Amino acid sequence: MGPMSTRPQGSPPVYDDPTPRRTRRRRDGVEGNARLTGSTAAVLLVLLAAEGVTILRVRALLTPHVFIGMLLVPPVLLKMGSTTWRFARYYVGSPEYRRKGPPPMLLRLLGPIVVVLTVAVFATGIALLLGPQGWRSQMLLLHKASFVLWLAAMALHVLGHLLDTARLAPRDWIKHTRRQVRGARLRQWAIATSVGLGLVLGVLVVPRVGPWLASGHPGHA
Repeated sequence: MGPMSTRPQGSPPVYDDPTPRRTRRRRDGVEGNARLTGSTAAVLLVLLAAEGVTILRVRALLTPHVFIGMLLVPPVLLKMGSTTWRFARYYVGSPEYRRKGPPPMLLRLLGPIVVVLTVAVFATGIALLLGPQGWRSQMLLLHKASFVLWLAAMALHVLGHLLDTARLAPRDWIKHTRRQVRGARLRQWAIATSVGLGLVLGVLVVPRVGPWLASGHPGHA
């Protein structure tokens, strides 16, 4: 424990942190990135579960299916950003990220596959709704195929990261752990902003569902 710092009389003792400021900032950056990834993953799990319910009766629930799908886009991009940042920092040789170490080999190999399939599912879904009518049969086939592959890859991805997500997700939201790592408020705002942007996208795109149905569409799973 470091020496006590100067303080007003009668105030509780405060000890200087012996960790150099720059080292602590870098260490907080690693942990902050992990917390952001975990919190965003928890949000995505809830939204994906809701989206999964709409798939059970997608003909009747197409409007909420589209709304939740658009709501998912910004949080998905946020999580991709946080994981890509960790990947990049590790492979450029950042000492703190090197010290933390990479995910297990299977999850490292699975990660890029999940990213590509996630982009494919969302891109084909958006193209199916907003693209020319002539694209619909092809986009529907690609959407279904990419979804099946994505579901299998995502199941492994979620299982592989479930414990880390459960451990990290609450830390920026619980008082006694929130203060341990700097930047909690910024990370909270990043997640809230991504959800807010998703709500805006959903509201903007949902009115297209009615005209899309009225113009005729290929059968949907």
